[in-house]
Amino acid sequence: MLHLCSNLHFSIKTWSFLFIFFILAFFTTLNYHHNSPPTSLFYFNTFISSATNYTLATYLRHLTLHPHLAGTTPSLHTALYVKSHFQSLNLQTHVTNYTVLLSYPLFSSVILHFPNGSVLSLALDEPGFSSSGVVKPYHAYSPSGSAYGKPCFLNYGRKKDYIALGANGVKVKGCVGIVRRGGGLSRNEMVEKAAARGVEAVLMFTEGEFEGGVERGTVMSGLGDPLSPGWGGVENGEKLRIDDPLVMQRFPSIHSLPISMKSAEIILKSLEGPEMPYEWRKSLRCSTSGRLGPGPIMINFTYQGEKKMATVHNVFAVIRGSQEPDRFVLLGNHRDAWTYGAVDPNSGTAALLDIARRYALLMRLGWNPRRTIILCSWDAEEFGMIGSTEWVEQNLVNLGSKSVAYLNVDCAVQGPGFFPSTTPQFDNLLTEITKKVNDPDSEGMTLYERWTAANRGIKIQRLSGVDSDFAPFLHHAGVPSVDLYYGRDFPVYHTAFDSYNWMVNFGDPFFQRHVAVTGVWGLLALRLAEDPILPFNYLPYAAELQDYTRILSKLLEGRNISLHPITAATQELAAAAKETLDEAKKLKEDKATDEHTALKRRILNDRLMFAERGFLDAEGLQGRPWFKHMVYGPRNDGESELDFFPGIANAISKSSGGGEQNAEIQHEIWRTARAIQRAAHGLKGELIT
Repeated sequence: MLHLCSNLHFSIKTWSFLFIFFILAFFTTLNYHHNSPPTSLFYFNTFISSATNYTLATYLRHLTLHPHLAGTTPSLHTALYVKSHFQSLNLQTHVTNYTVLLSYPLFSSVILHFPNGSVLSLALDEPGFSSSGVVKPYHAYSPSGSAYGKPCFLNYGRKKDYIALGANGVKVKGCVGIVRRGGGLSRNEMVEKAAARGVEAVLMFTEGEFEGGVERGTVMSGLGDPLSPGWGGVENGEKLRIDDPLVMQRFPSIHSLPISMKSAEIILKSLEGPEMPYEWRKSLRCSTSGRLGPGPIMINFTYQGEKKMATVHNVFAVIRGSQEPDRFVLLGNHRDAWTYGAVDPNSGTAALLDIARRYALLMRLGWNPRRTIILCSWDAEEFGMIGSTEWVEQNLVNLGSKSVAYLNVDCAVQGPGFFPSTTPQFDNLLTEITKKVNDPDSEGMTLYERWTAANRGIKIQRLSGVDSDFAPFLHHAGVPSVDLYYGRDFPVYHTAFDSYNWMVNFGDPFFQRHVAVTGVWGLLALRLAEDPILPFNYLPYAAELQDYTRILSKLLEGRNISLHPITAATQELAAAAKETLDEAKKLKEDKATDEHTALKRRILNDRLMFAERGFLDAEGLQGRPWFKHMVYGPRNDGESELDFFPGIANAISKSSGGGEQNAEIQHEIWRTARAIQRAAHGLKGELIT
């Protein structure tokens, strides 16, 4: 027996799980024998106790055997693995395919020409991966072409960085810009800001990358397939031409390429010209000459890529609700990766597969959720949330009328620490659930205890960023959303070193962090699918809006602009939230099972579910109409001080303080106030008469 256990690598935790499983099955049998079916609490406890780090590690190992970039054969094999896993659990499984425009590299080179006549060709591959099937480092959707010019260090490529360069007498027009990632800007914003100032091409590096890793990524703006903006990119459906202005405006106008920090150092140490500002030198984590350039070396830059049609595959497992089958709780994770994807995204994929396994176990014990649960495995997220966006656009009406919540996990485990982001009506529920899950790094403590100790209280981020698959659900469809991470940053992001070996050596050697994230994610979905009254509380939403208004008031101090519309609308939302809580309490205490009481619960749940849709504005954000959420969404200027009220933030960024600009800000304040008011009315469930 011991020899058998050794061969199978069974851990003590695995045997504990089997023991618990048999005990649970025994008592379940006793319950049925006495005509007392298991309670929701029984199933919740079973879900928690059926966790094993062994299964999570096994799933991740299989998912990361090969690189699986979207649109490639290995990516299809990964989709089939997820599909077969769902089917093996007897879950209703289906695949939805989309034909979309993706982007791949063909050739790239960066050659340095020194004043003494010597020439150096920079190594663009990562060490040890030249023949591994890993895609060469590149920026998806970068235009092909060549550039020849002197290098110039642009810091993060922000507006204030260009002001500092100008103040030092540096002219960037015609240069090849060297930019470091960060500063709040997306890759697209970095490249476009450089193009607007006459920079010929951009070389982008990430500080602190692991052993010469290079961070791949997309430089396309917006979400979804560029050829089907606003509608699902189904096969034989409408497609815009690639030279259509609506398509071309999604792509940068100049070439760009990612390079390693080591390659960036070679360039930065060769620069002459004015000294770097002290703040730049102090924060840089790589060696430099301390100069800005341009030159004196010259860079010959060439990139050739291809944009081509490819099929991407979304895989779904559906657990049909027994009482409210037309109400959907969605759990989503993307499956495609730039390379092996052990952290990004397949730590999350492993968690999704384990949730499926544990839900299937509950079903074998007699469980069926009140509402429908849908497990979603997205494709082509790395290119711009393409798989999830196409599906949301295709199903917009049903999602808008039937979705309870979308729960996203991208990189389940990046390192230590719990970092949740939610829309605020989840705050109380999330806090409650963290008290049920053991902390993976502190024996004898719950996740809640460790999380609050590390942050001196509860710290929940919000969802204004456009950095994972929650974006189309929240920003376009208005579905209440959650995004969960364990760990904040990791040094192998989008590099060839994001592998199973890195995870077992650095990220989560014993896979206990995976267990913790899976526990929180799965319990959130169980509560949302099972509770007779949806566990949403909009008082934290109103409190958050009040905080935002105070911050905005300080920012606009001294300008002839009134925030009263937002203040009044927020007060209305707070009153509606309080009334709804009181109503929910009474209904929870009412144990009646007649149709009238069931209908009252259904009506209240609809109001709790639909209130988030009120924050949408049909016209969308100015300049980015696809994004419709007036509280959370992307800013046109990544340098804005505000990470909320995106319409107002955009108007302030364009403003120079004049009367006309003040009027535009005031208009956006009114638009935001009307959105808050719509949410309040939706929560009340009353028509305005």
